[in-house]
Amino acid sequence: MIIARNLGFNLILSMFLLVVSMYAESTEFVVVVNKNNTINALSKREVIDIYMGRYSTFPDGEISKPLDLPAKSAFKNDFYLKLVNKDEQQINAYWARLLFSGRGKPPTSSASLEDALKTIASSQYAIGYIPLSHVTDTVKVVYTFD
Repeated sequence: MIIARNLGFNLILSMFLLVVSMYAESTEFVVVVNKNNTINALSKREVIDIYMGRYSTFPDGEISKPLDLPAKSAFKNDFYLKLVNKDEQQINAYWARLLFSGRGKPPTSSASLEDALKTIASSQYAIGYIPLSHVTDTVKVVYTFD
């Protein structure tokens, strides 16, 4: 009886993890800026440098204002896994260390995906990540994950 219950639990857990991993891998992210921004493309290294606080400017020297999607959203977690192979909890710990030492400021958190798009569309210096399916003509794609 106990063996059957454990087998059933393991089967359900395996199915759940399979569905979650399929969802995570199916989201194709792009990094976008305001359509009037002079940047036309960024390398993965440049996106990492901006999002991990190493640089506060775009490669051309203009200020960059990175935006994060809401905390505990699947999109935010998936983005950082694809960008630097760290989950949201690890990213939060990274920023806690930098904030404590006074060496950086994390990306500004948006209230929603729609809020992030509005902010990017209205600010020449904003940069954000969104699912490819949400790209509009108000933003310009500067990086696509391989």
